[in-house]
Amino acid sequence: MGWLLRKMNILTFRSSIKLEKGEAAQLLFRRRVFRTKAGMTHGQLVRLAERWLRRLNCRIVLSEQTADFKEVPDVIGWRMDCRSTVVECKVSRSDFAVDRLKRARQKPEIAMGCQRFFLTPAGLLRADEIPPGWGLLEATKLGIQVVSPSHSQRREAGLIAEMTLLLASLRRVEVRIEPQTITEFLKWRHRMAAYNGGRLPKELVPVDEDLDSAPKFGQNSMLR
Repeated sequence: MGWLLRKMNILTFRSSIKLEKGEAAQLLFRRRVFRTKAGMTHGQLVRLAERWLRRLNCRIVLSEQTADFKEVPDVIGWRMDCRSTVVECKVSRSDFAVDRLKRARQKPEIAMGCQRFFLTPAGLLRADEIPPGWGLLEATKLGIQVVSPSHSQRREAGLIAEMTLLLASLRRVEVRIEPQTITEFLKWRHRMAAYNGGRLPKELVPVDEDLDSAPKFGQNSMLR
């Protein structure tokens, strides 16, 4: 450890001892590895939260997505009954302290999430430090452990914020698949064609041909 610190000081303060480029790059790499071993990164916690929400039967899980609404949850997931869970990932106490200044924390009635959790490395926070209604999760070698539960607290404004986030996410998908629309993309015939190298299986006909072969009804017959 002492050797590593001495090498870092040599590199940082540019002493008269000149290092080869390869040696300097190696020292920087070792420094990054050391920092990673000291604690989990925010990205690692986000991935853990995504997997945890899917195990809770959240069929839709979004991470670090933005919309017109001010809140940007680290991870949010929805179950089939439309109940949502928000997980905020914190890697330091200073990060947690800054989180309290967010508009959605100052006005919890406008925030997203029926259930809301903070996820941290083990031992970073105490349950009595968490805002009312929030739960605390810890990342351990065994996975995510629930330290304290969350209580249902979503209000109408929070539901609207969630809808705004979902619509913005769907729009991003539509932009990526243009000129195809979301509706066309979701139709099972188009998915079958995509899986079959761009062609429908022999048993299926394109939607346009299917419509052309459908019987024609006059106006009177439609009213019967």
